[in-house]
Amino acid sequence: MAFKQLIGAVALALAASAATVNRRATCADGTQLVNAECCALIKVRDDLQKNMFRNECGDEAHEALRLTFHDAIAISPALEAEGKFGGGGADGSIMIFSKTETAFHPNIGLDEVVESFRPFQERSGMGVADFIQFSGAVGTSNCPGAPVLNVSIGRTDATRPAPDGLVPEPFHDVDTILARFADAGEFDELETVWFLIAHSVAAQNDIDPTVSHAPFDSTPEIMDGQFFIETQLRGEGFIGKAGIEGVAKSPVRGEFRLQSDELLARDNRTACEWQSFGTDQAKLQNRFQFIFQAMGELGTDPTTLIDCSDVLPTPPDLTTVPHFPAGVSINDVQAACAETPFPTLPTDPGPATAVAPVPRD
Repeated sequence: MAFKQLIGAVALALAASAATVNRRATCADGTQLVNAECCALIKVRDDLQKNMFRNECGDEAHEALRLTFHDAIAISPALEAEGKFGGGGADGSIMIFSKTETAFHPNIGLDEVVESFRPFQERSGMGVADFIQFSGAVGTSNCPGAPVLNVSIGRTDATRPAPDGLVPEPFHDVDTILARFADAGEFDELETVWFLIAHSVAAQNDIDPTVSHAPFDSTPEIMDGQFFIETQLRGEGFIGKAGIEGVAKSPVRGEFRLQSDELLARDNRTACEWQSFGTDQAKLQNRFQFIFQAMGELGTDPTTLIDCSDVLPTPPDLTTVPHFPAGVSINDVQAACAETPFPTLPTDPGPATAVAPVPRD
């Protein structure tokens, strides 16, 4: 969607919020929420936090956020215009038809994620589509620096799987990626970058099994600008295990870089927006809060959804500052924004050390 459309959507949401702010509901445990329909989510939230996420921004929280995207982005108005089924967006199809959709190349590895979440969904009483978006928001709430995300219920679950080919891949070029986002929700170049804020709390598991759970930046447990800073460091070309596409080498040992991230960080259509997130935490939070909501509304009528954002925990505050990891400096930056010089940042003291893989229980 275009930026003006997004601003319009925010205005409508604020108006709706203002209309309901005085209608409070008291849940069985005494919690007060705006909408009584959200009371049932308190138990779901607590179950996820205790038994899945353990109140941590770890591997399970990362995968929950990844699942929200892989489910929602599978929608194509262009296919619908051709008389074909274009997918239902955030409709739960990746879990409902997991045998089909987790076999799609960009979804490899999500079969394990889906099955680990299935018992939680089955006892939650929630629809699958709502559960996927809600669990992703709950998991992200454990990440210091994250915004309080907007999450709603009331989606209609899928009755058929999404078609293959709608989830962007790490070996896609920038034109292909931008075209995919434009088709999915009329997202422009800047809004496409906003989606990639999710990579600040992410790691790869299945692209290269030889370095499983290698993070995309040095702070995978924190939603901050380090991903955008470190992706701008000069790499060493596209490499990887023989036969693996979509991998670029980072100069930070232990760090994994997707080819798609490398290219987006350097393309003249996206480079300046990319660079801006390295040092502007408030903007990072605002844009991710916004794009997460827009993503969760793909394929739905937003006016039919019930806002349950007040069920979510408040994320921990960010206590770090933008910096270069030890062993690298401004001299290692491959600047790509012609409008703004790359900012001067401190470098962590000491010798360079490898970034540890994200722990997996």
